Amino acid sequence: MAPQHDPPKTLRAGLQPRPLVDVSGLQEAIARFARERDWEPFHSPKNLAMALTGEVGELVELFQWLTEDASRGVARDPGTARRVRDEIADVLVYLVRLAAVLEVDLDEAVRSKLATNARKYPIEKSRGNANKSTGP
Repeated sequence: MAPQHDPPKTLRAGLQPRPLVDVSGLQEAIARFARERDWEPFHSPKNLAMALTGEVGELVELFQWLTEDASRGVARDPGTARRVRDEIADVLVYLVRLAAVLEVDLDEAVRSKLATNARKYPIEKSRGNANKSTGP
């Protein structure tokens, strides 16, 4: 059985923890951008997920065939820096839009997933080990 941990002090005191993810301003900007262009009918979850996948592919393409060391400098390299930032921004925009359309609270989703991963990959079994099989 996993050891029980005390909840953070803010939760014990009944205070809300500081958000890990706050994209409300970005969600509003993306929604306004889509609304002004009458793109909302095209922003189905299926279409947004497919667009997100395409943008992730474009980001991955920038790393293809690079060595591990070269990949670490890709955002600082003048030849690729702008493209890397643009593709990361595209991924974020589609991910945030998809979450909004599906009414997924990204902060809650991330908090829940981090808690799940903490149980699945306890520090004492996972430190320095990249194998996913370390979890219970």
